[in-house]
Amino acid sequence: MKVAVIGGGPAGMMAAITAADSGAEVTLFDKNEKLGKKLYISGKGRCNLTNDCSARDFFSNVVTNPKFLFGAINKFPPQEVMEFCQSRGLPLKTERGNRVFPASDKSSDVIKLFATELSRKGVQIRLNTEILAVECQENAFLLTTITDIILFDRVIVATGGVSYSATGSTGDGYRFAEFFGHKTVELKPALCRILCNGTKQLEGLSLKNVTVSLMSGGKTIASEFGEMLFTDDGVSGPTALSLSSKINRLQKGSYTLSIDLKPALDMDKLDARLLRDFTERMNKDFINSLDALLPERLIKEVAERSGIPFGKKVHQITAAERAKLAHTIKNLQFSFVGLDDIEYGIVTAGGVDVKEINPSTMESKLCKGLFFAGEVMDVDAYTGGFNIQIALSTGYVAGLSAAKN
Repeated sequence: MKVAVIGGGPAGMMAAITAADSGAEVTLFDKNEKLGKKLYISGKGRCNLTNDCSARDFFSNVVTNPKFLFGAINKFPPQEVMEFCQSRGLPLKTERGNRVFPASDKSSDVIKLFATELSRKGVQIRLNTEILAVECQENAFLLTTITDIILFDRVIVATGGVSYSATGSTGDGYRFAEFFGHKTVELKPALCRILCNGTKQLEGLSLKNVTVSLMSGGKTIASEFGEMLFTDDGVSGPTALSLSSKINRLQKGSYTLSIDLKPALDMDKLDARLLRDFTERMNKDFINSLDALLPERLIKEVAERSGIPFGKKVHQITAAERAKLAHTIKNLQFSFVGLDDIEYGIVTAGGVDVKEINPSTMESKLCKGLFFAGEVMDVDAYTGGFNIQIALSTGYVAGLSAAKN
């Protein structure tokens, strides 16, 4: 059985290893000069390769088509990925949020492990080789490169999405899929910055334990709790990235980004806190009275929006003014512009429609012998190692299935 794997990311490498381990003659093609080019920069170069959580928690972190992934994740769950790495000499460590990293904090060590395993399994690796076309002829597949046409029994497409195109993710897999009649769900940025107006003066300010929400007509569309970072033209950080994946398929309309700076306090408790702080600082100017409640760089922004004169003495502030201040603290709003360009999304949402893929085997329902794995499909998840785990699990299943007669 001759199996071609197109794409040398985590999905492709795992598919190639599994297919070879199951007895297939495997060739792995990658247009780049080295394997795992996008994996190399993942997790800021540390490679958060999975999440050591329960199956229930895992699927709650999948944004798109979690049910499609049930079989793949259960066949090759996070704990088996960890065992796969550790049994081959790669020590791991688990950090906050069950995020799993190589103990060395080097993504290169993860790639080296996969490269070693590919070599050990006898996988032929062809780097700097772009697949120009995939065709089917008499139950065989013809792969065209710039120099030759090669015959295979099975093909696994693991080409990734279109984010970070410099790493080779240029959407080739969608073109191959569409040639065989597959639908491609509209591509959207996922895990990216949220763009909004009015953040320039706060650029670089990081906040913890806040709730970031997208609002429309006074209603909350979606929200996330945790850490965030102001940029010159919007917000980033874990809460913003996760929120972006929830809102990337919104209908056009008017939206507002709202930040609750004190989500642990309701309005009554926040008012009591303000009253206590003001009592302790009753002879101070208003602008100098918020240092115990807010980060220094936020004080002017919040004070300005509250409408209370900066120089007003604290003991002169009325209950109505205090209520407006509390409302501002719990509803710091910015005009929503949109999401960052798809090029800068950590992953690509959308892709090959999973309704046309067998979830048990990752085989196309439209073309026998054609398989898909990883980000090229319409599946995506939050940060925390979930997306790489999806790539590894679907790659594992695709490789196992493609090697069967």
